[in-house]
Amino acid sequence: MWSAAILAGGQATRFDGRDKSALVVDGRTILDRQIDELSAVTHDILLVGGRTAHPRAHLVADRWTGCGPLAGLHAALSESRHSTVFVVGCDMPYVSAPLVRYLLEQADDADAVVPRTETGLHPLCAVYTRGALPVVSRHLANTQLKMLDLIAELRTRVVPGEELERFGDRHRLLANVNTPGEYASLEAFQGHTL
Repeated sequence: MWSAAILAGGQATRFDGRDKSALVVDGRTILDRQIDELSAVTHDILLVGGRTAHPRAHLVADRWTGCGPLAGLHAALSESRHSTVFVVGCDMPYVSAPLVRYLLEQADDADAVVPRTETGLHPLCAVYTRGALPVVSRHLANTQLKMLDLIAELRTRVVPGEELERFGDRHRLLANVNTPGEYASLEAFQGHTL
């Protein structure tokens, strides 16, 4: 049994504070797209740090304020019904159910399952188990907030980009929106099927 968490608590400072999950991609908001895909994998979907509720997700607040995605991960692992949780940033519109299911299936002997492409690790499109919670808590208490520092300390299964290609173009699957320019560049993907 699995859970999923959408991390929506960021300040979006590079996006003028706009709610990135409400951005429209291919005619639907990123949040609606994500929840549709995640619903095919689990019924326990958490919206961590979100500004507004969604009828198919449970709204969860960060327990550690101002601590970024690590605090969101802590809340997700603490509040999820199941011990294995797929975690995704609210700005990734093309995450698919088959990819999510595959990553979740890789978590048997790991605290984290993290994709890696030529641009590096993708800790906000990854799986974490409750076994990681003590390390997450210690990092938060010590104000060690970098996700990559956390991953380096966990038993991590790294999924190479080539392995992701069976689910579609890895660049599309892992595309995210940090800036208005990146949002505009998503147009190159829009209208193309996986």
